[in-house]
Amino acid sequence: MEFQILGPVRAVDGGAEDALRGAKQRTVLAALLLSGGRVVSDEQLADRLWEGHPPTTASAQIYTYVSRLRKQLSDHLTITRMTAGYQMELGELVLCDHVQFGRLSREGVKALHEERFAEAAAVLRRSLGLWRGRALDDATTRLIALERPRLEEARMTALEARIEADLALGRHRQLTAELAGLVAAHPLRERLRIQLMAALYRSDRQAEAIATYHEARTLLAEELGVDPGAELAEAYQQLLTGALGSPRAGVWSGVIPAMLPRKVGDFVGRETQLAAMAARLRTKAPEPIVITGMPGVGKTALALQASHAHAADFPDGQLFAELHSVADQPRRAGDVLGGFLVALGIPQQDLPAGLDERIQLYRSLLATKRMLIVLDDAETPEQVTPFLPASGQSAAIITAQTPGVAPAGARMISLGPLTPHEARVLLAAIAGERRLHAEPEATAAILHYCGNLPLALRIAGTRLLSNPHWRVADLAQRLAPAHRRVDELTAGNLSVRQRLQRGYARLNTTHQSVVRWLSQSEAAVQRDEYIALNVARIIDDLAERNVVNAGPQYTMHELTYLWAHNLEEAAAVPAPR
Repeated sequence: MEFQILGPVRAVDGGAEDALRGAKQRTVLAALLLSGGRVVSDEQLADRLWEGHPPTTASAQIYTYVSRLRKQLSDHLTITRMTAGYQMELGELVLCDHVQFGRLSREGVKALHEERFAEAAAVLRRSLGLWRGRALDDATTRLIALERPRLEEARMTALEARIEADLALGRHRQLTAELAGLVAAHPLRERLRIQLMAALYRSDRQAEAIATYHEARTLLAEELGVDPGAELAEAYQQLLTGALGSPRAGVWSGVIPAMLPRKVGDFVGRETQLAAMAARLRTKAPEPIVITGMPGVGKTALALQASHAHAADFPDGQLFAELHSVADQPRRAGDVLGGFLVALGIPQQDLPAGLDERIQLYRSLLATKRMLIVLDDAETPEQVTPFLPASGQSAAIITAQTPGVAPAGARMISLGPLTPHEARVLLAAIAGERRLHAEPEATAAILHYCGNLPLALRIAGTRLLSNPHWRVADLAQRLAPAHRRVDELTAGNLSVRQRLQRGYARLNTTHQSVVRWLSQSEAAVQRDEYIALNVARIIDDLAERNVVNAGPQYTMHELTYLWAHNLEEAAAVPAPR
């Protein structure tokens, strides 16, 4: 199911549209979708439905609209009556176009700021492609007046960012017509004027670029009685001096790359693994290090801990890349290499167009340097190979769920959950030792429910820290019901369910069906039973991917088991043959 508000308000299920009766029905749905899970009061709904002049039967009518939505869309959303309003909860398989747009826009702007221009342009195009017209096009006038300006401003900001990325990629000639139309439609947006001036100048149309500036100056004076803003005035000066004449380049010139994200402040344990990594990183020609383990076990945290500890051993800098996007799509090697090459001092416009040429240039630059390259969340060997130094003194640290990504000669570091002592130390580091010491039984219960998994412990500690009025026992009680435990282990952008789902989505359908079947079996089953069912090879693959634990018996981490047990399809899964 997809809910759409970036255009007419729609509910679309598998390509078929569910009809929504009338503007008021659509307005109630849109208002609840825009609330982001917060309670929408009766007064707010009445204001959006009747523009501040509700009838005496307003509450009853709102109840009717909500009831219709519940009846029509009950498989995909839950609307709960609260003390003074309504709260909507969406199902896991529901998509909302405005939420998708916001996520993709943030990802694209981040890529733009990091000068990954090709990726930025592509992601921002995807985000803008979600728009089907004017937002909330068939809702009430009041809702449109309150919500459309914010949505339209977000759209224009994303559009300007996409144009900025295209300009950096040298696509100025293709942009001039689009920008001319946008400036005509939005004559007071100075950023669009600057971009049009740049596109015209780079297309050898200097006179038109200058005219664009003077037109803006006249319009601002006549309409608003103000002078051009500082950014527009500076762009005009750059136009006159020729500095606007080429894409941005050379910003990394003379800079030693230091791209590592911040390390985890309350890192606990892993002394043996850190010692093994230290021994490898200190050698003159270190082989790659590959860190594997189940989702949430702390692979990235360990990689960053070791990288920061040995940053001084790599005087030419550190490069870092996440090999999957926020939407969990594999990033193209050419785009990642482009970012690395720019960080190594290659101007954007001088980047080779082809992947092979980028690889050769990258390896040539690394041949005389001692750098640390950290590749996070690899899935296949093909994602890793282009970034490995062919020779020289540079090192690579790779995190992956499966050891299958490891190149020849790599040092393998396999992570499991923390020891019970380490788990308690981590929880105390986040939530506070005094608090845990006061409730030892509840603390022990939380540690048990988290299965010593660092991500789960971090979430539990964060929830305690964010709710100082809670007793430790309050959280323990929330985690106790097995069917709710995985959903309770969520805090901000940390989510056990989301992390497990990402790994599951990367499996093929056969492996997914075996995972669902395993979740309906006992927690530990003898290997011979699987051989009898001809699925031993699949189980071995799942063990390599750290979805199950291998040994005399095959087992799942309890949180993985609980999550998989509640997959929607699990109850209907036949035993594999």
